[in-house]
Amino acid sequence: MSVSISNFGETVNNEPVSLFTIKNNSGITATFTNFGATIVSILVPSKDGKVRDVVLGFDNLEDYFINHCYFGATIGRNSNRVGNASFKINGTTYNLDKNERNKNDLHSGFNGYQKRLWDYSVNDANNSVSFKLVSPDMDQGFPGNFNVSVTYTLSEDNGIEIIYKGICDKDTIANMTNHSYFNLNGHNSGSILNHYLQINSKKFAIIDEESIPTGVLSDVQNTPLDFTTFRRIGDDIDNSFEQLRLTKGYDHSFLVDKKCNGLEKVATVKCEESGINMDVYSDCPAVQFYAGNYIDEVPQVGKGNFTYGNRSGLCLETGFLPNSMNEPNFASPILKANEEYNSKTIYKFKF
Repeated sequence: MSVSISNFGETVNNEPVSLFTIKNNSGITATFTNFGATIVSILVPSKDGKVRDVVLGFDNLEDYFINHCYFGATIGRNSNRVGNASFKINGTTYNLDKNERNKNDLHSGFNGYQKRLWDYSVNDANNSVSFKLVSPDMDQGFPGNFNVSVTYTLSEDNGIEIIYKGICDKDTIANMTNHSYFNLNGHNSGSILNHYLQINSKKFAIIDEESIPTGVLSDVQNTPLDFTTFRRIGDDIDNSFEQLRLTKGYDHSFLVDKKCNGLEKVATVKCEESGINMDVYSDCPAVQFYAGNYIDEVPQVGKGNFTYGNRSGLCLETGFLPNSMNEPNFASPILKANEEYNSKTIYKFKF
């Protein structure tokens, strides 16, 4: 096993961008780029012997400069939404970009980490690549100089392991995630409505008309958001249930039923057609399930000149509950000065 490096073009500032490809002995190949610390492809064998690329994305670097849907992206400093694009730390109000509905902040605004060129280092022995970034004080509106890294490892048991680490010289927000869109039948196979999903959660965050949590956690029982056992995603996605109406389908955060402070299974996705399944493990308190309800807003074609439509990929974004820095009843994403941010998520494939 080793990590191979190839050219992926240049940024608008003529900086070289690379692709990093890792293979294991079970037949999985994963490719990443240091532009945005982004997952570009994950090739997985299926039950018919066909190798399928199970994440949506682009063939060309220039398309990642836009990437309105955040395909494969590392999101930071804060993933998900912040109500009124503001929060307080130690009595000081910090204002973020109002890049959603001209009112709220989504995925840290107009200049997210997915638009940065990261430094990198390769560890052939561990089958991993690490991307590093320095985010200066007040970058995106967040306090403190934040030194952050994202390390991707491909294991022999078919896991894509993501480790986020960071340290800041001021109290700040640290709530990072990966925004890959998965289609276990192949990125170019159309809808994910026939996928089956199970989430280890009995409660989800109620949202308002702007997709901001109200602070109330509701039981999933007897609702279309009950994924405590496997449910076909397409069965109730168009249900008239008010919470689904607000988001045109699934785009909700679930509080994980944590049994420990460490890594544990959060969710499982199954695709009967390809025979590929994916388990999600994380140490995070929550997971956002997004069914790709707005993918058709992408102005570019995807890999292999395939045009992605709505619900052609699903996201399982681990992290804190949305707007949690403004909700005293939610676990807090505030990182204390000079303390280490350390979070792990694994997407593990079976075929």
